[in-house]
Amino acid sequence: MARLTLTVNGRKRVIDVSPDMPLLWVLRDVLGLTGTKFGCGIAQCGACTVHVDGRPVRSCVTPISDVAGRSVVTIEGIPADHPVKRAWVEERVPQCGYCQAGQIMGAIALLQQNPHPTETDIRTAMAGYLCRCGTYLRILQAIRRAARGPLKGAAE
Repeated sequence: MARLTLTVNGRKRVIDVSPDMPLLWVLRDVLGLTGTKFGCGIAQCGACTVHVDGRPVRSCVTPISDVAGRSVVTIEGIPADHPVKRAWVEERVPQCGYCQAGQIMGAIALLQQNPHPTETDIRTAMAGYLCRCGTYLRILQAIRRAARGPLKGAAE
């Protein structure tokens, strides 16, 4: 066991865990932040994506010792009125919802790095995020909508 300190969603947290425990399980089982999902366990599906110091990270394969002293943002740390979250609702992206947290975290990271992505940019950035409901076209449309700026009204 090791005593580690990190900031999660703007709040300093001190935890006593095994240094090799994956960040995903610290978030879910130790801190009770269950919005980040377990999908594949091998960093292939993206359901477990969080931001560490502003960069998207697959939390299922990231040892907690790698993020000690750093800033972690989970889906719970993204405001409800964030343009990507709003676009997700307006484009009716959620189906089963399981992959949505990871998808949203990936989309936010893309738009932070490239505020005006092309369709190719979006498809390339989101290629590693799997959606078992197949809402890829809606995801693309939601990211385009969020990139356009302030959102108005509901989807037609």
